[in-house]
Amino acid sequence: MNKSELIEKLAEKCGINVLQSEEIVNLTYKKMKDTMVGGGRIEIRGFGSFVVKDYHAYQGRNPKTGEKISVPPKKLPFFKVGKELKERIDSIPDPQVPAAA
Repeated sequence: MNKSELIEKLAEKCGINVLQSEEIVNLTYKKMKDTMVGGGRIEIRGFGSFVVKDYHAYQGRNPKTGEKISVPPKKLPFFKVGKELKERIDSIPDPQVPAAA
């Protein structure tokens, strides 16, 4: 599902027009981004949580030349799946594996 599909589903489900739905989705995304930029954590029960992880500087290598390079510290967003979603996904049968007889 992408953003436009989410907007359409929200409009359909709530009986509102697409412009109102788009405003709601954009406001939600903006608030989530602002929270993470501010160093906050977002937790959606039953789904998962979004956090910003700090990575320290380290010495790396250029894979082409083998030359040592300094990699500066950085922050990256990280998603941790919630227990309920993890269990639900894990219970989906794998279509590649035949069912036991």
